[in-house]
Amino acid sequence: MTRHSSRFTLFLFILVSCVIGCSSDPPQPLRSETDTPTNPLEITATPTLLARLRIGEPHWAPISTSVTVAARIEVDETRVTRIGSPVMGRITHLAVQEGQEVQRGQVLASVHSTGLSEAQLAFLKALSQKQVAQRAVERAQVLLEAGVIGSAELQRREAELAQTIAELGAARDQLTLLGMSAEAIAALEKTHHINSVSRVVASMSGTVLDRKVTLGQVVQPGDVVCEIADLSSVWLVADVPEQHAGNLFVGQEVEAEVAALPGVTLRGTLSFVSATVNPETHTVRVRTDLPNPDRKLKPAMLATMVLKSPPEYRQVIPATAVVRENDTDHVFVQRTADTFLLRPVTLDSEFGPHRVLLDGIQPGETIVLDGAFHLNNERRRRALGRTEGE
Repeated sequence: MTRHSSRFTLFLFILVSCVIGCSSDPPQPLRSETDTPTNPLEITATPTLLARLRIGEPHWAPISTSVTVAARIEVDETRVTRIGSPVMGRITHLAVQEGQEVQRGQVLASVHSTGLSEAQLAFLKALSQKQVAQRAVERAQVLLEAGVIGSAELQRREAELAQTIAELGAARDQLTLLGMSAEAIAALEKTHHINSVSRVVASMSGTVLDRKVTLGQVVQPGDVVCEIADLSSVWLVADVPEQHAGNLFVGQEVEAEVAALPGVTLRGTLSFVSATVNPETHTVRVRTDLPNPDRKLKPAMLATMVLKSPPEYRQVIPATAVVRENDTDHVFVQRTADTFLLRPVTLDSEFGPHRVLLDGIQPGETIVLDGAFHLNNERRRRALGRTEGE
């Protein structure tokens, strides 16, 4: 073989080798026909992780729903009195200030009144006329027995006496309406001394909430001089949105916290639920009575009221069983001894460490009650590892 033919043979061998190498496919891994894609929501727990889980079924528990609303302390309106001047006159003396404690019968103010003087004078006139008519009847009885006058004259004088007695009673009532006590009227009847000063007295014991008049002021009958309240008991008042009106009832349990008294929880029951809805605010007014022996609760204080409904049995799961994924609540349902499936569920409100279960778990199914957070982290880690390895 010549040198030229040898070179040609070598070139042909190299060319064939390149063609064969370029046309061959890369080796493919062997696949089993039984291989199936892994469910990303399912996880098989390792023995170590399984030991950290607490597994069980949802259970039934008494649940009491509650509504929290803004509230305020108010004066018990059944323990409030507004004391006015019974006569027209000028204030000559004021004996109390706002916030002062007063007792029933204590003098609050003095009013100089010409009208009171006129009423006392009318009473004394009626008293004198009654005394004159009484003596006239007594003389007529003597004369009738002596045969000097007839019975008709006695009857006329008795009628006049009855009229004067009625006029005296009306004058006495007028003095009472003008604020004179029975003792003061008895003294006027005995001494015939006219006193033009009317005293404004407290009709109940309590605290002076407001004093409406000043010294020297002219007041009319019925003008309020002082407002007095018994603060030994106060109202806690709230306006509840109308969507909760159907759950309100007298006797419902109430808890409250007052901003001015941190750490203090007040408890009671509703004593009043309004029969109507406020058309402007669409709220229902409710209140509860609170004892206030030490006067720490003061009118206009702000508070928070919690209205509790009667407990009813609901199916609940621990909050530690809930996993939040894609803005949806999930739990891990046990499939086998060590396999768990993440399943969406429908939950209601929180009640302490529990959530009310509405839907998503069938009777008899067991779930991860505690440790779901760690189990979900492992599931996500494995899913991320599979994604990176593909």
